[in-house]
Amino acid sequence: MAIRTTTREKDAVARLNRHLGSPAGATLALLSWYDRHARTLPWRVAPGSPEAPDTYQVWLSEIMLQQTTVATVKGYFARFLDRWPAVQDLAASSLDDILHAWQGLGYYARARNLHKCAQVIVRDHGGQFPGDEDSLRALPGIGAYTAAAIAAIAFDRPAVVVDGNVERVVARLHAVEEPLPDARPILKRLAAITTPMARAGDYAQAIMDLGATVCTPRAPACRTCPLTNACAARLRGIVGELPRKARKKARPTLVGVVWWIEDPEGRVMLRRRPESGLLGGMMEFPGSPWKEELPDGSAPVPIRDEHQVGIVTHAFTHFRLDLIVRAAQTTALPEEAVWADPKALHQYALPTVMKKVAQVVSQART
Repeated sequence: MAIRTTTREKDAVARLNRHLGSPAGATLALLSWYDRHARTLPWRVAPGSPEAPDTYQVWLSEIMLQQTTVATVKGYFARFLDRWPAVQDLAASSLDDILHAWQGLGYYARARNLHKCAQVIVRDHGGQFPGDEDSLRALPGIGAYTAAAIAAIAFDRPAVVVDGNVERVVARLHAVEEPLPDARPILKRLAAITTPMARAGDYAQAIMDLGATVCTPRAPACRTCPLTNACAARLRGIVGELPRKARKKARPTLVGVVWWIEDPEGRVMLRRRPESGLLGGMMEFPGSPWKEELPDGSAPVPIRDEHQVGIVTHAFTHFRLDLIVRAAQTTALPEEAVWADPKALHQYALPTVMKKVAQVVSQART
């Protein structure tokens, strides 16, 4: 069944026809711009290169780039590739090693899914990534955007790739004033108008580069944009207002208690967080649940010399966390916990909030 063309899409095509000859003209203008101005990125094959993209590197970079900047990802990407040069190497690694290498990138579910996905690729796909979007979406950690990006960039399949940069370009090009996230279906349909059958990978990277370097959130360089003549937002003088975003809800503040518990030898107690949920599979100092009202902060074992050390504050995406840090001594060790040398905590997959706890304790002792 054919998808009905909306009035908005018809208007968009008509405007592209007037200013750039056709939607294909817009595509060619953007590809021509990309051929001259493509960013050099460690996971990218330059336009016109006879070298084929490495699917493993495309996938690894796309997972890392979710909610993370290119500048941050470059170093992590190089270290991962040096340690795990192929998907088989990543699949054979331990989750602990991957979580430890991932420290600082945040959103640790990505690291867990990275490991699961590598194992599925090796076990069920003979070490080769599938090239179609539906098969890619069936893999752990791969959603609609990532599937489209891999299909286009790694396999040159025509796919509508829409990330935050593309949303901004399309919202401005077609003057979409509905706020995000509700505008996303509209933006994807409009993005499809200029998505080509050929050079799909170059086009996907071109429009993302345009958003990252020219059609930026603030002070966009409209004079150098290859689509500027057809940009409805520029013609209406509202470039800086788009894309609109729905007003964010205030982030709640959660509170909890965390324990720095040492044994007579000076080792500190650690335990692993559950595999599912926030910071899943990471190591932590034992503590209470995080709630809006201070929960019961009883220590997990009989303790002595209990005292408060300080308070750690940490901002997560959807809430702020205040942790009361308490210290104590014990000789008991729960079954799910381990003793760790405080000087060797860097060897464990500790999330940033737990590193802050260790820092507060260290500062209190100096």
